[in-house]
Parts: sequence; structure tokens; C-alpha cells
Amino acid sequence: MTALQTSGLGISFGAFHAVADVNLTLEPGARQALIGPNGAGKTTLINLLTGIYKPSAGSIRMNGEDITSWPADRRARQGLARTFQINTLFASLTPLLSVVLAIHEREGQGATWWRPFSRSTAAFDEAHALLRRLRLDALANTPVAELAYGKQRLLEIALALAARPRILLLDEPAAGVPVDESGELFDVIAELPDDISVLFIEHDMNLVFRFARRISVLVAGRILTEGTPAEIGRDPRVREVYLGKTHVNIRKEATHV
Repeated sequence: MTALQTSGLGISFGAFHAVADVNLTLEPGARQALIGPNGAGKTTLINLLTGIYKPSAGSIRMNGEDITSWPADRRARQGLARTFQINTLFASLTPLLSVVLAIHEREGQGATWWRPFSRSTAAFDEAHALLRRLRLDALANTPVAELAYGKQRLLEIALALAARPRILLLDEPAAGVPVDESGELFDVIAELPDDISVLFIEHDMNLVFRFARRISVLVAGRILTEGTPAEIGRDPRVREVYLGKTHVNIRKEATHV
């Protein structure tokens, strides 16, 4: 059974077809990249998958169940989590308290956040464990505003993982992150448990070819092709519309995957 699957998925804004006839499959445990030139419709597709946008056509299935009509919060409760291009963290909180609040929200205790945190031993233990997994434990009590941007992006992933997702959608997790920090960020993503399926949007082809096991190429709202990194690196259509515009040696990268 596939983790996530779309059939003929599309959305139009007036006469503009932002996403059209997309058939996308995310297998259990996948580490799949979604790439394409600016304006290809990548974030729009993520918004369709998460229920932010209602499709004009097609269907979405999660673990075999049709979720096309489900609102975003129901999809999240059933294990579909995401991060955004621009973070929405609370700058005055610490990573530890941020994750504890996310755990409370998962447990349906978001309305009782004002109760003394000393009563939340289990939530604190879980939050500490999650921060250790994402290499943020040493910064657990540092105000978010003081964290390096790469660490803030890791915290976003921690907050998504606090929901205990089965599917994680990452919208440009390395956007705005210095090159020397983006590798660490993706190292952490690569170490996520195999029971979490990951689909990520990324423009840095070095990161894509290093970490993705499968790549889907979106052009003008449609899937141009899909395949392994080696297959995508050899595809002349991909090189023409996207990869050939970068400075990375695609053929060389593909041989090292």
C-alpha cells in the first residue's frame, strides 16, 4: 500500500492551470524529492496534498484511503505533517517549550497550555528525546530568536515530528540556510525513522542528488518525469528545463548516489 498517491490531481485559478493531471506516488519510507523551475507549482502541489487548497480535479489517497475532501486538520491528525518555506516559530520561546506545546496540541491539550508545565513530565521527556534526535538538545533552553537559521529550520522539523506523522512534507527546508549548515540539516532528515515517508522540495541539486532515493520533476504544473537520481541525471529533458541551469555536475552527482 502506498503512503500517499494522487490521481489526475489538479487545481485551476481562473483560466490558469497551476497544477494539472498530476499522478504522484510516495512509497512507505520514501525519501523523495520534488524539483522543478521556479513557478512550476511545487508549493501549490504541497498545499493540495495537505488540504490547504481544494483540488479542481483528481483525487488524493493516504494509506489507501481517499482523503480528497478531508480538511487540513483531519489530514494532520491522521499523520500528514509539513513544514513551510518561511518559518512560523515563536521567537520568544525556547525549542524545548515549543516542542512541549506541539506535543500538548497533538494530545488535544492545546487549550490547557497555561497549566504549570511541571505537570507535563511525559511531554518534557518526549520533547528532550526529539530534540536529541535532531541534534538540538544543547540548545533546548536557548530562545528561538537566538538560534542560527539552520537550527530554526531543524526546530520546524522537530515540531512537525511532534505530531508523530507517517508522512512528512518539507517545503524547501534548506531555504535561506547557509551552505555549511544545509548539509547538517539534511543529514538529520536522512536519519529520520524508516516508518516516516518524506517528500521534500529543494532547489539545491547537490542536496537532492545526495539525499533523494527518487526524484519527481514538475514543470508548468505537470510531472515531466520521475526516477532514481541516476535516471534523472541522464534525462536530457530534465537537463534542458532545469538541471542544466545549475552549476552542479549532474552526471557526476548521479553516479555517486
